[in-house]
Amino acid sequence: METSFHMSLPCLSVKDTQDFYINNIGASAGRTSENWVDINLFGHQITFIKAEKFNFNNPNYVFEGKILPSFHFGVIVDVDNWKKIYTKLTKQALEVVTKTTFLKEKTGEHFSFFIKDPNDYMLEFKSFKEPKDMFLA
Repeated sequence: METSFHMSLPCLSVKDTQDFYINNIGASAGRTSENWVDINLFGHQITFIKAEKFNFNNPNYVFEGKILPSFHFGVIVDVDNWKKIYTKLTKQALEVVTKTTFLKEKTGEHFSFFIKDPNDYMLEFKSFKEPKDMFLA
């Protein structure tokens, strides 16, 4: 069964958030108002609602020697799209964080990078070498 997910997050500026996801990431906007916007992030609905600054004093964690943000969300795309997205974002001189391969030559090998949005959320783009291995241990 293929499904999409929905997530709702606070944002500081609907305009800046919409601009980042559309013009930098390549997502599209759905319904919008003065106080919120629905973003179509590769078939998944993220609703950003105007709110005060949210405090993310969460600790990071270490995975295979890399320090990663414990609070993040992201999308899993095929390798070709992952490369296109990475190239597009780096050409825009955006700060890409922790581009790496995890579980190299093991079940679940995947490529990953993070980028920060205007609300300080860490957005991860991930691609599995073998998509069937996504949930295998």
